[in-house]
Amino acid sequence: MNALKGSRTARVFAAAAMISASALVIAGCSSTPAESPNEGSEQPREAVDLTLKLGSLLPATGTLAFLGAPMEAGVQLAVSEVNEAAAGVTIDLTTADEGDLDNKAYETSIAKLQSEDITAMIGAASSSVTKLILDGNVGAGIVTVSPSNTSAEFTGLDPLYFRTAPSDNLQGEVLGNQIAEDGNTTLGIIYQNDPYGKGLFQSIKDTFEGAGGEVVAEASYNQGDGQFNAQVQTISAAKPDAVAIVSYDQFATIAPLLGNAGIDTGKLYLVDGNLKDWPDLSADLTGSKGTRAGAELPDDFIDQLNEVWTADGNEPIDAVTYSAEAYDAVILIALAALKAQSIEGADIAGEMRSVSGGEGEGEKCSTYAECAEIINGGGEADYDGLSGEVTFNEDNDPEGAAIGVYEYGEGNTHTRIK
Repeated sequence: MNALKGSRTARVFAAAAMISASALVIAGCSSTPAESPNEGSEQPREAVDLTLKLGSLLPATGTLAFLGAPMEAGVQLAVSEVNEAAAGVTIDLTTADEGDLDNKAYETSIAKLQSEDITAMIGAASSSVTKLILDGNVGAGIVTVSPSNTSAEFTGLDPLYFRTAPSDNLQGEVLGNQIAEDGNTTLGIIYQNDPYGKGLFQSIKDTFEGAGGEVVAEASYNQGDGQFNAQVQTISAAKPDAVAIVSYDQFATIAPLLGNAGIDTGKLYLVDGNLKDWPDLSADLTGSKGTRAGAELPDDFIDQLNEVWTADGNEPIDAVTYSAEAYDAVILIALAALKAQSIEGADIAGEMRSVSGGEGEGEKCSTYAECAEIINGGGEADYDGLSGEVTFNEDNDPEGAAIGVYEYGEGNTHTRIK
């Protein structure tokens, strides 16, 4: 069990400027004298001292392992800041390996987490894994918040389920439009046959064809497959202008095969599951593009992540994919527990929309400490996080999420272009 309670250097990324105004509450008829500044103001709440048992189920092994460390670092950074604030909630964190559908590490891990009596959980990263473990979490009263589940099927899935990443419908629209804007008129799509892959594939296809393009070839594969020659042959035979690849790290095998089959590897389009630097790939990706959810992050955010991540002896991370979404998930859970004055999963879930600004008119705040001060003072807090405003709607999805577009350059490294 890893309870992160130690001090750390102050956060240096700037909080957004905020303007708050407190309205005077005038009671009675118009002849009633005006109240003094202190009358009718919000009353401080009774102090609480809650210990929240939080679990994280994120991939240390398997096809999404390259995403696991950035997300786990985001979780641990947030936990350290909540505990450092000493504002009513202390988080006791237990981490476990999600793995994937092939190694099934999640089966042992979820049993471990539930045995620790957690009432809230960050994860799983994979939509497919979440589908397998969510019923058990709901039955145990655990509120589950994923930083990276993007399957469109998850909208309104359960009152105890939230996600800080937007639906694939939004990412697919952005990528499909980008492919069309780049002047491509025909497209091939390779995608994995699971809720994540199928949802994103359909959104890309619908958007691209809606923009006047034509998907001339499509091919799917199953997670765990190691051979992709048949899929590549199907795509290359159609000679598309560009190819979209909806995968995880299978991209490392698929991209070179496409190049060998005559496809221009500078006209590939990637998604959040495979968008990262590929310095050792035996194909030149220069000119290829991809999409990933998330707002632009402070330049020093990766340094802040590594400060807590390497303190436990881990190797430094060099990517921040979904780390902000994981960070925000922890902060929102802690604020909801504080608002509810409870560590029970159902009570936390009942306040998630409120602290995110999804209902009511709360005061804007951008850190746990700021928001906790508002809540403890009797006010309504509206947390705006590193990944965006993270305002949960009635389906527990974040509204108005940002999707970044990235382009590959020399050395197969990617840079945000919009």
